[in-house]
Amino acid sequence: MEQDHAFLDFVVKALVDNPDDIVINRTVDEMGVLLTLTVNPDDMGKIIGRDGNIAKALRTLLRVVGMKHNARVNLKINEPAGGKREVEMKSVDDIVDSL
Repeated sequence: MEQDHAFLDFVVKALVDNPDDIVINRTVDEMGVLLTLTVNPDDMGKIIGRDGNIAKALRTLLRVVGMKHNARVNLKINEPAGGKREVEMKSVDDIVDSL
């Protein structure tokens, strides 16, 4: 396990209520390292944070870890199927359809 992967795993497990549901995929290409994070839908708010501040902080810290090892590290947070955002979008569509 690479250090950026281990760092993200450690921090995210400390933040969420369902640490067993965390999945981190690490891919390396010509653009650098991409860490893709998937968490339980109930924990999305804890990972994103108010106004996305926690997600921004995680991305900043991962860039620092990457700089230490001469790599560019990016974080993608997968939105789980059936998440709250998806439900909100459906309700907006229902409102538009009723007009």
